[in-house]
Amino acid sequence: MISSTALFDELEHAIAQGSPDRRADMARHVGDLFVTGAVRYSDDEIALFDQILVRLVAEIEQSARALLATRLAPLASAPPKLMRILACDDAIEVACPVLAKSERLDEPTIVATACTKSQQHLMAISLRKHLSETVTDVLVERGNRAVLLRAAENAAARFSERGFSTLVARSDGDDELAACVGSRRDVPMHLFLKLLAKASQTVRPRLEAENPNAAREIHHVVAEVAGRIRAEQHAAARDYAAAQSTVGRLHDSGQLDASTLERFIKAGEVEESTAALARLADLSIDVVDRMMSEERPDRVLIVAKAVGLTWPTTKALLRLRARTFGFGEGDIEHCLASFERLKLATAEQLLRFQRQRERKLA
Repeated sequence: MISSTALFDELEHAIAQGSPDRRADMARHVGDLFVTGAVRYSDDEIALFDQILVRLVAEIEQSARALLATRLAPLASAPPKLMRILACDDAIEVACPVLAKSERLDEPTIVATACTKSQQHLMAISLRKHLSETVTDVLVERGNRAVLLRAAENAAARFSERGFSTLVARSDGDDELAACVGSRRDVPMHLFLKLLAKASQTVRPRLEAENPNAAREIHHVVAEVAGRIRAEQHAAARDYAAAQSTVGRLHDSGQLDASTLERFIKAGEVEESTAALARLADLSIDVVDRMMSEERPDRVLIVAKAVGLTWPTTKALLRLRARTFGFGEGDIEHCLASFERLKLATAEQLLRFQRQRERKLA
């Protein structure tokens, strides 16, 4: 057993003497003593070192604290109270070794530090061998781009659904971060697809290569994104606010049905027809607007069948669509066979899938 009396006497003498050099020497001496016998010390002896060092770090200069942190942080048996104090030090030179390496640092201290300290402290935390979802939730909320990149690169980090969602949102317009997040094997598929939908042409092939088993889903998303871009171009001058208000009142009064949609279509009212179709299908106006602008009319046929439109009404809808998007009469006639072949149950199932997909990508 180490001599607690001798150590405390020497400690109090060093502090009372008031010399910075003497206090630094004391810190090195106690640190060396602990490092030399760390694997042999009992819990009681470690607790004694902890008590002495906690007293000492309050009296020594930053450089001495940094040296102590660097030497003790990698030790599995490092004094726990000391580790907590050093981890919370405002000086990153002191806190960094402990935040990045210490296995004795408890999670509440890590979380508290992540919530209150600097970006440099967050960067040090992102280097840890183990990062729980609780910790990464804070990192992705508070961290700057460098912190996010390092955390996403850390294979030992675990992210919650919320954490991944934040990473995907913050990857928008950042190819390097998007590629880093997309390369993780644990990213949920629906969030990976959302990331892909926003990815640039530069990073998209890399993301596809990371998930070869999702090729079909990936290409579907890419096609949907292309359709969305075309729709946004056509809809730039189109205002659905009034149409949605009209359709909303009809829906609330129980007057909105397939026959109402048919009247809108026959009257050539594009906005009202689109808004009514969206409400009957329980889809967003943006999704239906994209459907109406896609090169192929497949999804319009599916929705029309699912909401109970007849072929004459569906044909009128395709003609209404053709006025804006250039779909020929011959093309419309070719849709009849597809519409008749499509079973109602199948159309309803595909519509349910579209609703689920829309909510995942929202």
